[in-house]
Amino acid sequence: MMAKKKQTFEASLKKLEEIVTQLEEGDLSLEESLKLFEDGVKLSRECQDRLDQAERRIEVLLKDRNGNPTLQEIDDEDLE
Repeated sequence: MMAKKKQTFEASLKKLEEIVTQLEEGDLSLEESLKLFEDGVKLSRECQDRLDQAERRIEVLLKDRNGNPTLQEIDDEDLE
């Protein structure tokens, strides 16, 4: 059996948004809703894991003036 290939972060996030929309519409049976909710939780965890990995990579890449790695907080203002 071949391992399931992971989707990109963007594809996972889009699928998660689709699941949320379907659940909000409320036109599904309880069983269908539970299945979608379960899928959504899995996708949410995958997305969070990928964000955590990206954050760790960024922390490794940040360096101080002497070239030594350092952790730096990113302010919301820095993101705008």
